[in-house]
Amino acid sequence: MISKLPRWVEYGAFLLALLAGIVNAIGLLGFQHQAVSHISGTVTLLGTSIEAFDGLTFHLFMILISFLLGAILSGLLMESTALKLGRRYGGALCIEAGLLFIALILLRDNQISGQYFASAACGLQNAMITTFSGAVVRTTHMTGIITDLGLMIGSRLRGEKFDYRKAKLFSFIFLGFLLGGVIGARLYHMYAISSLLAPITMALVLAISYWTYLYISRTKTKLS
Repeated sequence: MISKLPRWVEYGAFLLALLAGIVNAIGLLGFQHQAVSHISGTVTLLGTSIEAFDGLTFHLFMILISFLLGAILSGLLMESTALKLGRRYGGALCIEAGLLFIALILLRDNQISGQYFASAACGLQNAMITTFSGAVVRTTHMTGIITDLGLMIGSRLRGEKFDYRKAKLFSFIFLGFLLGGVIGARLYHMYAISSLLAPITMALVLAISYWTYLYISRTKTKLS
């Protein structure tokens, strides 16, 4: 049960899902209709392309490997998979912004390798927040979120107690990702690939906001 969920967790999860939704929308509209915030479809496409074993096969494989490398980088940065104030989320967000910036530069020059950096950025973010009070938290794809919500509703219909705080957290993530898709599509239609500047800026603002909140929290703790 997430009975004492800090507000920063809910808002942070919403904003991270919003960021990922924007990136994925831009990817679907501008990266040869390639999703980068999740890789389930990519793995399937990789499987269907292996028989031909052409340039597409290599490209899809690199998308997959890039996502994995991003998650590995997150594992190197984070001391634990448990969500907790004080972890190196600010630094991870700055690295994510850097990866997205590299993606922007390469894609502006029509370099397909830019997609790999965007995928790595999403892999890093998805691995940033893994668990909180037993709840698996993902911000770059909705499969697990919708599955968990369905399980919770099914358990409630069976007579078990419903965890409203956990449902609220998952709802925040879903709405953030959905809104990110709307915003990402709008930005892409207006600014094309330059719309990646929006999630880059957002990641940096989130990092600064996190460091500020962390400083204030620690200062209050010392004074109390």
